Amino acid sequence: MERIPYNQIIIRLVIFVSLICLIIIGKSVQISSQPKITIGLGGDVMIGRGVNNAISKYGYAYPWGNLIGMLRKPDITLVNLENTFAKNKKAVTQAFNLNAKPNRVKSLEIAGIDIVNIANNHIFDFGPQGLNDSINTLNDAKIAHIGAGMNLQTAKKPVIFKENGIVVGIIGYTDNQPEWGATKNKPGINYLAIGNIEKVRHDIKAIRNAVDILIVSIHWGPNLQEKPRKDTINFAHQMIDSGVDIIHGHSSHNFQGIELYKNKPIFYDTGDLVDDYEVDANLRNDHSFFYIITTNKKEITQIRLFPIVISNCQSNIAQEEEYRKIIQRMQKLSKPFETTITKDGLILLNKEKINPE
Repeated sequence: MERIPYNQIIIRLVIFVSLICLIIIGKSVQISSQPKITIGLGGDVMIGRGVNNAISKYGYAYPWGNLIGMLRKPDITLVNLENTFAKNKKAVTQAFNLNAKPNRVKSLEIAGIDIVNIANNHIFDFGPQGLNDSINTLNDAKIAHIGAGMNLQTAKKPVIFKENGIVVGIIGYTDNQPEWGATKNKPGINYLAIGNIEKVRHDIKAIRNAVDILIVSIHWGPNLQEKPRKDTINFAHQMIDSGVDIIHGHSSHNFQGIELYKNKPIFYDTGDLVDDYEVDANLRNDHSFFYIITTNKKEITQIRLFPIVISNCQSNIAQEEEYRKIIQRMQKLSKPFETTITKDGLILLNKEKINPE
C-alpha cells in the first residue's frame, strides 16, 4: 500500500478545512443578507381628555416627548387606539367615554404610527356615528386600522403591508364588550371570546398563504392585572399553533411578562404608550415599553425593549435608575415563561440561549 507523504496529508487537511469554512461562511452570508424589516409595537394610546388638552397647549408632538425619534424608526408601527375621533357628543352609557378632537390624529401621523387596532372597549363610546367618524378620520390621515367597522366584514378585515419584499398581515380582535360585536348588518367591533380558536383559525386560513409574517393584535382581559390568566395563556398558544407569528396584547394598562412560544413572541400586555390615567402605586402603569422586532421572511431575528415613562400626558425614554427598575420588573414578570431579557432590553431568542455568543 502506497504511503501518502506527510506534507500532502497536511495540504489535503487544509483544503478540507477551508472548504468547510467556506460553506459555513457562505451560509452565514446568505442568512445575514436576507431582507429584514422592523416592526414597532406600542400599547394603549389615549389622546383624549388631558392629552387632548395638552396638545392644544403644547402642540401635536407633545405626547411623544423624546420618544418620538424611536417611534419613527420601524418600517411598521402598530398601537392600540383607545379613544374615538367622534364629532358628535352622544355618548353611550359607560364609566369613561374617551374622545379626541379629529385633528388630534396629526399626533399619530407625527409619531409615524402606521396602523391602529380599534377593537377595544372605547371605540364605540359615541355609538355608530362616533365609530364612523373615527374611521373616516383615520382614512383621511392614511393610518390603517383593524378590528372594527361598519359591518362584520370590514371589522374583521386584515391589513396587509409589504416592506422590503416581506409581506406582513395584521388582524385585530377584542374580548371586551360582546354587545358591541359587529354583524352582517350592524357596525361594531371584531369580538372574540377567549377560547374561540375556530374563529381565529378561520380568519388565519383566509390570509396565511398570502403573508410571510402574521400578527394578531388583541385587546383582552381586565384592567390592572400583573399577569395573564391561564385561559389567556392557553389561548395564545393555540393561536401560535394555528399560524400566528406575533401576538400583540393590550388592555390591562400595565405591561405583563413576555413569552417565546416556539420562538414566537407573545406580548401578553404591552402596557400603555401615552395617556392621562391615574397611576397605580404597585403596578406602575406609568412605566411601559416601546417594542421593536426585527424579522426576515422566515423568522424573528431580534426583539428589543425600550423602557418608557409616562408623565404629564407625555411619554419619554426612561433614564438611569428608572430604566433599570422597569427592565428588572419585566425580567421578573417574564421569568415564569423562561424568557431571558438582558439589562439592555434584548430578548434572547431560543437559539441564542442554546448557542450563546
